[in-house]
Amino acid sequence: MVAAGAHRPGPLKQQNKAHKGGKHSGASKRRAGGRVSVKAQPRRRLRDLSRVDRRHQALQLRRQRKEAVLAEKRSLGSRDGPPHLVVLVPLHSRAASHDTLRLLQSQDSAVVHVDEGRAGGFALLCPRLKQRWRFVTAQAGDLHAVLDLAKVADSLLFILDPADGWDSAGEYCLSCLFAQGLPSYALAVPGGTDLPPKKRIDARKKLAKAIEKRFPEAKLFPLNTEQESSLLLRHLATQKQRHLAFRDRRAHLLAYAAEFVPGQESDLVGTLKVSGFVRGQTLDVNSLVHIVGHGDFQLSQVDAPPDPLSLNPRVVKGQKRSQDMEIQDDSVNGTNEMEEDVKVLMKADPNKQESLQSEVVPDPMEGEQTWPTEEELQEAEASLKANRKVVKVPKGTSKYQAAWIVDSEEEGSQEDDDDGDEDDDISDDMMEEAVSQEGESSEEGEEHAEEECETMTVSECLRDDQYDEKMEEDEEMLERYKQERMDEMFPDEVDTPRDVAARVRFQKYRGLKSFRTSPWDPKENLPRDYARIFQFQNFSQTRKRLFRQIEKEETEGASVGWYVTLHVCNVPVSVMESFKEGKPLVLFSLLPHEQKMSVLNFLVRRHPSNSEPVRAKEELIFHCGFRRFRASPLFSQHTSADKHKLERFLRPDAALVVTVYAPITFPPASVLLFKQRSNGMHDLIATGSLLSVDPDRIVIKRLVLSGHPFKIFSKTAVVRYMFFNREDVMWFKPVELRTKWGRRGHIKEPLGTHGHMKCHFDGQLKSQDTVLLNLYKRVFPKWTFDPHVPEPVPWVRSESVLPVQEVEMD
Repeated sequence: MVAAGAHRPGPLKQQNKAHKGGKHSGASKRRAGGRVSVKAQPRRRLRDLSRVDRRHQALQLRRQRKEAVLAEKRSLGSRDGPPHLVVLVPLHSRAASHDTLRLLQSQDSAVVHVDEGRAGGFALLCPRLKQRWRFVTAQAGDLHAVLDLAKVADSLLFILDPADGWDSAGEYCLSCLFAQGLPSYALAVPGGTDLPPKKRIDARKKLAKAIEKRFPEAKLFPLNTEQESSLLLRHLATQKQRHLAFRDRRAHLLAYAAEFVPGQESDLVGTLKVSGFVRGQTLDVNSLVHIVGHGDFQLSQVDAPPDPLSLNPRVVKGQKRSQDMEIQDDSVNGTNEMEEDVKVLMKADPNKQESLQSEVVPDPMEGEQTWPTEEELQEAEASLKANRKVVKVPKGTSKYQAAWIVDSEEEGSQEDDDDGDEDDDISDDMMEEAVSQEGESSEEGEEHAEEECETMTVSECLRDDQYDEKMEEDEEMLERYKQERMDEMFPDEVDTPRDVAARVRFQKYRGLKSFRTSPWDPKENLPRDYARIFQFQNFSQTRKRLFRQIEKEETEGASVGWYVTLHVCNVPVSVMESFKEGKPLVLFSLLPHEQKMSVLNFLVRRHPSNSEPVRAKEELIFHCGFRRFRASPLFSQHTSADKHKLERFLRPDAALVVTVYAPITFPPASVLLFKQRSNGMHDLIATGSLLSVDPDRIVIKRLVLSGHPFKIFSKTAVVRYMFFNREDVMWFKPVELRTKWGRRGHIKEPLGTHGHMKCHFDGQLKSQDTVLLNLYKRVFPKWTFDPHVPEPVPWVRSESVLPVQEVEMD
């Protein structure tokens, strides 16, 4: 049976001669000089293959892909791979996570290892199935714990309530997990046995319909008996694994055990020994590691202790796996158990180790002029003699006076230049004097500083004062709503100040003939913070080269599935304290350059659950890939042009680009934006992905000055209220005017001394039209990067959460 498809010619098809172009063809051959153009070999080979060979080739490719998927499934949780990491996430306050753990532990012919580091965590070993799992329960309401565990989890097990599915806190958790990137998951529904069988079926249909929006093709697994738990385990082991790009290209591990060794100089900083299974990629001891929520650190060595979750305890896996590597005896870890079995896999090489330098230290003398040498002085004197000219001067004229006497030919050309320079100097002096006199008042429209909210504990008798404080917050929120509404109605429009000259107030702005086509140098007037950051010559080419090395080249280090102990240097003791409190300890290895600071651009969209106004340069909390930090971003439009207009608020109806100073991260990587309330809770305001690492991306702030036509004479009009003195009209005379109804024009001359001006347009104005003048200035983000993010207040799991949120938003 022949498959349907396009007709392909056989080997006996007639081959006609190619057309000869006459003397032109010979001339092109002579010009080529015998050179032959490069031909695409793969296409020719594919064209020359017969039908049977093409079928064999397609079959081989399909078989290779299938074998790769099967090998990935078999390695996960097997003897040679890391244990299958399953994170239990309860989505409802009534979700019975303890019953789920008890059922999963009651497997026949399975060995259970209780995890002492985390409450509710345990490992399940099944030698008969040759599988091993590690189950970890996310703390209810702990946002950081849920997101950190989801970064490294192989599968997520959502625990639902049989009646309602999930509550408001569960909905918030799902929104964050879907935005960050969801690994493989399963839905378990424990309980519901107290209902009659008929009502139980109806309740399950109702629940399946309720979860259809979030999980369109998901299957619900009831979890009430040991047989149902076995089915769930089989589904977790055999389902297709979903990949997260930011973790597949980096080595990472979840700490199984940790030990802190204080340093010699201080007890607050020391070496942290973290034990766990390597996942993702091979771990190199010379690369840097990032402890999620704590920062970047260096490694001193990597050990290979015995595997605590081995399916065959009689075989010491550390010795078997490290045969191909150089093994040294470890005489340092005297406090570790089974000291004679701990082997040193590798130690860091200072010559190859990545540096922790994140910023460029600018040289303050880099732009200074040095004292000239003797040779330079002689060259300057020789050039003066060569350029010396003879000028006829009156008798008694000094050399200084003679230097100012010019020839008649040069007089006209130099006069204009000198006048321009003099005007520039005078205007600069006037600007500096005006700015120094006005001080902070001239920057009112530029900077928007927020008052810090202070949280205090009051007694029951002060409820009235607490209510008044709530009303003050409502007043501030009302003012923000007004500003956002005014920016929507009159975008970028500002009032011309009357107490300060407009040429002084807007001295940093310029006019553009066309915002789209006018040139703007990306290296012009850069701030001092740009001397501290790093920039790539070609970021996309560097990214492709690094990813190609990860895919094709084999790196030396601890392979995926090994149980290792990492010696992390100069770690504060707070990391160990948080691990003792039961919070997850997650480590990611960094790619080259990912510890260095640069300008990151994120493409985000406003989350539908949040409607409060978010102004630019407000402090927000970022969860970017495996990092989280605080920064004050800029918002700008997402266009294909070389200049991008600043947005003063985060728009709900369009995707915007968020620009911050942050450590370099190679995309793809997801990003979540949170805003901290005064009570410590974090609100999800936007989600998106990393767009680029580009300090040359130009963000332009636009100001619009408006005036009104006073008298209209055909295409000429007298405009007032845009400026209030004659000098400002002359200063902004070269800038093009436009109107809200599409007319374009320019200023012809000022009228009087109170800011009236005669303007000419390309058509007759209407009396209700408004004349606008656009001014532009490049803006840069604030350097407010802080890698330490405070822990959020746990979610309030109750049915009264939604009404409270509605009252606050109103």
